[in-house]
Amino acid sequence: MENLKDYFEKTRGFGVLATADSEGKVDTAIYSRPHFLEEGTLTFIMRDRLTHHNVQSNPYASYLFVEEGEGYRGRRLFLKKVREENNPELIEKIKRRRVEKESGEASFLVYFTVEKDLPLLSGQY
Repeated sequence: MENLKDYFEKTRGFGVLATADSEGKVDTAIYSRPHFLEEGTLTFIMRDRLTHHNVQSNPYASYLFVEEGEGYRGRRLFLKKVREENNPELIEKIKRRRVEKESGEASFLVYFTVEKDLPLLSGQY
């Protein structure tokens, strides 16, 4: 199986990050491909909104990635938050898109370990 870092650097598509709060209320949000900064972890840049709020009380999340092109190929990652940091310089360095933030809105790097990696559909890879 291809290394996840290589896979996400080479593969285009879109992703959905699913989180739940401490009471189990689920939220989903469109998220770009994860960043790989440290061995064994991946990170997402999160604004201080519902997804970020959810991982404060429940460290588990799921990331579904659908590859560009015909058919249904991609990955499902089952994640566990291990830490986060507010590092504006690093965020500015690694972000792929330039999105206007609301004045004073904080962004965080939220780090996860991958507990399970499955194909988008069973029988793939």
